Amino acid sequence: MAATLARVRDDLVRVVHRTSGLPAFARDMGSTLRHAVPFEGVCLLTVDPATLLPTAEIVQNGLPAAARERLTEIEVGEADVNKFAALAGGPVPAASLSAATSGELDRSLRQREVRRPYGFADELRAVLTGPTGSWGTLTLLREARRPHFTAAEVGLVASLASTLADGVRRAVLVDAGIGDGPHETGFLVLAADNTVELANPAAERWVEELSPPGPAAGPLPVVIRSVAAQTRRVAAGDRNVLASARIRTRSGRWVVVRGSFAGPDRVVVLLEAARPAELAEVVTGAYGFTERERMITTLVARGLSTAEIAARLHLSGYTVQDHLKAIFDKSGTSSRGQLVSRLFLDR
Repeated sequence: MAATLARVRDDLVRVVHRTSGLPAFARDMGSTLRHAVPFEGVCLLTVDPATLLPTAEIVQNGLPAAARERLTEIEVGEADVNKFAALAGGPVPAASLSAATSGELDRSLRQREVRRPYGFADELRAVLTGPTGSWGTLTLLREARRPHFTAAEVGLVASLASTLADGVRRAVLVDAGIGDGPHETGFLVLAADNTVELANPAAERWVEELSPPGPAAGPLPVVIRSVAAQTRRVAAGDRNVLASARIRTRSGRWVVVRGSFAGPDRVVVLLEAARPAELAEVVTGAYGFTERERMITTLVARGLSTAEIAARLHLSGYTVQDHLKAIFDKSGTSSRGQLVSRLFLDR
């Protein structure tokens, strides 16, 4: 058993380092992990590291799109067991539903309302978090009549959370090709069931950019659904959350999705190209910059000289230069102009 686990860990590290994008990473990660932790269905979500709101989803043998829309509503705005926000703030980033409910799975709202009708029983959930932040979530599903996940299996997935977070982070960095894409602000008005009551042409173009290739079908992209659910949560009185998320589109551009409550039961969603300041945290985090390196990168983007940065941060010029060398190495750049272009202007 120990040899099998060691081999799975080594194989996952290789998957992380050869990733060519999120779909490929999700496929290879799932097939590798299944050797140590058997499952029938899997869902990999990317999240905005600042808000933990879901931004994209890769599902294999899981729930249909309509059911996943209801899951988003429960995850963001309703009480349930083993929610990702609770796992992210807990001592262990993974847990099984069977352990959390002492084997009474139907104590979970999502289990009795959404998952059980489709033949699923236990689930193993993990928040994929590492030194650079939380980049995604993982859900492994077992069908009814299959054994529950064991404590050893949960422990294995928890121990892999940082490695898998690095895989998602690297997938975010993969060059998807920089296209023209939409620039205008998109405007959507959503009814209580997330049907679109009003949309301007820019919103339609953004939605197309955020949707998988192929004919338009199914619910709105998960990032829009999660922002809408968070907006309703804010309107209900929870002021400690943000109804916004950042995500990279298929063409390689970054978009900020924001929600506001229009009542009654209507949500306005705005979609617009992300500005450099809005990208700083997610992009510099994706490159693994330290907090000090993030601060210096932001000041470089503002056009400050080495002396000005040193004075602002109470550092010596030599220390700033050392940080800049580390920043260039991590981002694969060699000058300030190339750094700003790589991190912000190209995106």
